[in-house]
Amino acid sequence: MDALIYTVMSGAERAMRAQQVHANNLANLETGGFRANLELASSKAVAGPGYAARHLSELQADAVSARQGVQRQTGRDLDVAVQGDGLFTLQYQGGEAYTRGGNFSLDANGALLFGSHPVLGEGGAIVIPEHSSVQIAKDGTISVQAPGETELQVVDKLKLVKPTMAGMTKNEAGLLVARDGAALAADASVSLNPGHLEGSNVSAVEEMVATMSLNRDFEVQMKMMKAADGMAEAGNRLIRE
Repeated sequence: MDALIYTVMSGAERAMRAQQVHANNLANLETGGFRANLELASSKAVAGPGYAARHLSELQADAVSARQGVQRQTGRDLDVAVQGDGLFTLQYQGGEAYTRGGNFSLDANGALLFGSHPVLGEGGAIVIPEHSSVQIAKDGTISVQAPGETELQVVDKLKLVKPTMAGMTKNEAGLLVARDGAALAADASVSLNPGHLEGSNVSAVEEMVATMSLNRDFEVQMKMMKAADGMAEAGNRLIRE
């Protein structure tokens, strides 16, 4: 009876955790470049003498979906999307973080930003000088046309990386980082689609179906917990009699 309670309690916890993951995915349905989280769990035997028949549902670090989102054309000079696999590199708390979002902006000093995070290039944080136009090429090269000039001048090149998504996780800011915390090397094979933005890769239908399935799982866990409680009460009654 107590062996059943181990399984039921950990299973209910796993269902509640999974609900949170899918709710977060749905909340970011319209967030550009967002990568859906994948909730993972596995069975684990309870260690110790006399616990061989008891198993727990052990939560694991969430994985990140590698599926690509739909791209839409914006025509904006500082909007860019990754074609195929690849990530943009950002400066984050003295290290690096990565994203698929490409809706960049400039601050008053010309620093290229994604939200509040500096975008990194081959020479470090990218700063765009005074210009009349700016262009991002398919290979990530950033060129500007200075006021009064007719020629484009290369400023820097975006640092583009191409890791396997199995080796990536999300930090507290929702940005992608390597599981081992190491900075990733630039990959020249990554190609961009200038003037476009990639949307979230979350499927509303899949998330809703998963949520309904988890609701049913949680209800079953609660019924099993009541059954285990009834079995324990019946056993105690037999002992008393």
